[in-house]
Parts: sequence; structure tokens; C-alpha cells
Amino acid sequence: MCGITGILDFGKRKRVEREEVKKMADAIQHRGPDDFAYLIEDNIGLGFRRLSIIDLAHGQQPFYSEDGSVVLICNGEIYNYKELRQELIAKGYRFKTECDVEVIVHLYVAYGIDFINRLNGQFAFCIYDKKQDTMYLARDQFGICPLFYKVVDQMLIFGSEIKALLRNRHVRKEVNPTALDQLFSFPGIVSPVTFFKDINSLKAGHYLKVKGTDIQVKEYWDLDYPLESIHQEEKDEDYYVDRLEELLLKSVKYRLNADVPVGFYLSGGLDSSLIASMMKRLNPDASYKSFSIGYPRAEDSEHDERIYQRLVANKVNSIHKEIEFDWSQVAAKLKDAVYFSEGALKESYNTCSLALSENVRNSDIKVVLSGEGSDELFGGYVGYRFDVQRRGFERPAGLEEMLEAQLREKLWGDPDFFYETNHYDFRNTTKAVYSNKINDNFDTIDCLETLPINKSRLEGRHPFHKRSYLDLKLRLSDHLISDHADRVNYANSVEGRYPFLDIELVDFIKTIPPAVKLKHMTEKYILKQVARRYLPESISTRQKFSWVAPGSSQLLQNNVEWINDMLSYSQIKRQGYFNPDTIERIKRIYSAPDFRLNLPYDTDLLIIVLTFNTFLEVFDMPSL
Repeated sequence: MCGITGILDFGKRKRVEREEVKKMADAIQHRGPDDFAYLIEDNIGLGFRRLSIIDLAHGQQPFYSEDGSVVLICNGEIYNYKELRQELIAKGYRFKTECDVEVIVHLYVAYGIDFINRLNGQFAFCIYDKKQDTMYLARDQFGICPLFYKVVDQMLIFGSEIKALLRNRHVRKEVNPTALDQLFSFPGIVSPVTFFKDINSLKAGHYLKVKGTDIQVKEYWDLDYPLESIHQEEKDEDYYVDRLEELLLKSVKYRLNADVPVGFYLSGGLDSSLIASMMKRLNPDASYKSFSIGYPRAEDSEHDERIYQRLVANKVNSIHKEIEFDWSQVAAKLKDAVYFSEGALKESYNTCSLALSENVRNSDIKVVLSGEGSDELFGGYVGYRFDVQRRGFERPAGLEEMLEAQLREKLWGDPDFFYETNHYDFRNTTKAVYSNKINDNFDTIDCLETLPINKSRLEGRHPFHKRSYLDLKLRLSDHLISDHADRVNYANSVEGRYPFLDIELVDFIKTIPPAVKLKHMTEKYILKQVARRYLPESISTRQKFSWVAPGSSQLLQNNVEWINDMLSYSQIKRQGYFNPDTIERIKRIYSAPDFRLNLPYDTDLLIIVLTFNTFLEVFDMPSL
């Protein structure tokens, strides 16, 4: 619902200036164009930009405790706020507005920071307790709402986007090459890493506490699957289907709460189609707007899902808004996608998402529901089926296989667990792409040396649960939800909501045995049984269809001038991060008229190089 930013001068040297806080907030005006506010008091400065969604007239922040000693700014939505509000009113707390996030300040007074475990929502907030001289920053369980911070010279500087921090005179811009290495190695970068050195992303399910000069980051939630050795009583299939339907309906209903019109994205796949049908079930008389994208060119026809999008739109009787996309729109929007994502990209489809959110905003919609999270929780990717097929097979004997097994043991605690790529072999590729300067210091940036996940959550778990946990940590939170959803939605002042990422729903999903989720080797089997109650068979039985957009090969083949310049030998050499001879060889391969990457299974090496070099230019970052 907004953007937040602020400064805490815990060195107490009175270095907080109103004009600087205002500049920081103005840098993220797109997150909240409807209103703004600032608080400057002693050694703290807070900035707030509002996107008005609930209690349009009175929901201005900051919020204060009744005695004025606790102040709150929050980006997000608290979906169970009505229940929490009634509980607090019964305890004697008084509310000044109908805004959902006002419950946070009273919950903190009533229960301390442990209240955070009672929130069902998407949020990033700052609480400052004047009496305790303590500040808390917190991010929701799934990392839907981003929050970035930097500690420098006894100052904590934070914001919903890094752009806000960059407006502070104490923040220097330096490249973090480890983020680049993560992008090559994983589906995306992983908190706390960002593309800016010493600017951290607060991890999902964590909060940061500053008291005096002491700074601590603490975990309050993680996805904790049961140990495989612990026998779980398996209930009959109807129980799982009924309970899943009940909780998903409840989650969708929560996310329809708004004082502005709500729409939905429609990909044509199972997840968004089911959400659309549940919206219609909950509000049969409502006329929702739906938004989708199609690929009209013949070379992109295999990725075009408009026939399924239209089928669902007609079924739920939505006002359907459809846009067409091809390589020319990718080229036109790629710089904007990098700017709003604040880093390099592994795919080009953020450009499609930008176009979608622009269409949403132009249709006078501020809130859209989307299907992210389902694949990671129900086994929607092909890797879940491959795990079943590989189980019990002996791996090939050989030196490379042995070295790969050792690396997998180090990363995942299991020499037989394959995730995304053969990392040992792929290291040769990345090192060939990197410049000599990068390779000379490779040990200091190697992302496989400091994997930012809790490996104890993988130990003793079923392979399905291992993959689900890794997908949540390495794919969903900082990639699909943060740079691919939050950033590109808010670029056009649109809030995305994600019914599959509901804490009560996820707590139930954890109890569903893997054999039920992947029954008969059918991806998302149990969710498809729910979908059969809502959707035509042509949708409910569809296999996972990956959403991709035209990649770097099509951009090269169509001779886009600025892209040619960005990938030129002289530019690559001058910036210093990549080997210009290697890039020239890759360009020749990608430029061949009949060349096509098998997206999303192949890594588009040049889109990473292109968007990283674009990142350097857009943010005026130093060359190496």
C-alpha cells in the first residue's frame, strides 16, 4: 500500500535532516503517489508515501500508540486485522482509523515484538519505541514486501527500495559482484545480498533490532517441513481437498478487502484461473477486470496462452484487458525493468510484467490478485517429478560426477540432490564469461561459499520438501515476488496480492504428504482436485506452462542499436566485469538466424550480461 524510508542516527549526532528524508521518500513516489508524510524528531527521520487502498480518508501514517511513545510506518496489508482489532478493543485499546495496519502499533504495546507471529499479511514495517530507545524493522514471512538497509557511521538508513537509500549523502554506490554470481548460479539473487555492496535486503521472516549501538537480525519464522523419519498420519484425499479449498477461499476473501476496485492477473494456467474462479464464487455479482498478455508473432506462438486466458475470462465474466508483446516491447522496456528491479535480470519477462501493471493502472485498478507461490508449495516444476525418477538410482562414476557430488553435499547436505544445474560444471561457463579481474578475486565473490539458507531445514527432509524449501528461498522471495512482482507492480502504483502465500494456508500445506501433492506423478495433484470443482477440464488438467518472453537471441537477431552498443567489445572491455572475447563468441552463436534458447531451461547468458551492463549505466555505477 505504500513506500517507507527512514534514518536512525544511533550515534546521536543530530545528522537527520528533513530535506534528506524528503528526497529519500520522493525517490519511491511511485509506490505511493496519493499522499506523503514525514517525521523528524531528535535522531530519527521517517518518510512515508501512501497508495490509498483501505480507509481512504483517514489511513495516513505514521501511527502512534495512545501515549505517543511508539511510532509506526508500514508498507503492506494485514489481512486478519479485523479479528486482531476486536481483540485489542476488548482489551481497552482505542483506534483512530479503520486502516488495517493501525493494529500493529497496539499489538506491539500489548505483546512486544513477539506479536509479529500473529500477523497474517504482507508487510515491511518500522517501529520506533521512544521509551526503550529501540527501533525494529521487519519483513513478512514470505518476503512479499521488500525492505533494504545500510549501516554506516553509526546510522541505520532504510527503505522499501534501494533508490531511497541512494538519495542519502552517507550512502556510496559500489557494485557487489557476489550478487552477479548468485544470478548466474541460482534463479535469482538471495537476501541479504543486493547488487549494491553493503546495502542489505532484510531476509523474509526476519526482523532487525537496534537498541543503543547494538544491532541484531533475528529470525521469527521459517518454512519448517516435518522430518521424513517422523510418521505422519495420512488422511483420506477428500479431507485434504476440502480443507485446502476452505483455506484458499478464506485467503482469497481476505485479499479482496479493499476500498478501491480489485482485479486479477490471468495467465491461462491453473493457479491464476483458480483464483479468478474463487473470486467469482465469493462475489457472484461482482464485475472484475482481468489482465493478460499474449505473443502474436509466429516465432513466439508456443508461449501464447490467450486461448486459455479468454476461456477463463468468459467463464468468470470478467472485463478482460489483453495486451500483445514481442521482442520490440522487450527492447523498449528493458532499461525500465532494470531500474525498477535495481539489478541485473536472468530473464526478460519483467518487461511483460511492467506492461501488465501499466495496463492495470490505466484501467483505474490499484489492487490485483496473482497466483505466485503455488508452484513452490505444490510441486509445479518439473524438478519435483525428476526427483521421484532419480530416487534409488546410482549416480554415474567419474571424476566430474564425484566433484559435483561433493559440491552438492556442501550445498544441500545431499550428494544426490540436483537443484537447477550441475554447479561444478557450470562454474567453468561462468568463469569463462567473467573478466580476468573478476576471476583473479573469484574466491571473494563465490556465492557457493556462503549460501544464505538454513541447511538444517533440508536435513532429514523428503526430497519434495527439500526442493520446496529451496524454491521458496532461492526462487520465490527475492525473485518472483520481489523483483518480478512487487517492483514492477509498484512501478505503476499497483499493489499485488498473493492468495497462495497465506500463513494459515501454508501451515496446512506443510501437513500434506508429498505423495498426495504429486500423486500419479501429476504436478500439483491435490490442487488440481480443488480446481476440478471450479474450472473446465482443459484448464484443471493442464501441465505447467512456463511464462517466458523473447530473450537476448531475438534482440540480437533484430539488431537493436542500443543493445548492440551495450554488448559491444569496447563497452564490455571498458566496464571490466566480463571477458569481451567470450561475449563476442556467445554473440555469434546467439545471432544465428535459426538459434533459439530452450527457455526457461537454458540459461540466457547474454541477458544477464546485457542487464548487468544496463544496471551499471542506469545507476551510474563504477566500472571495475
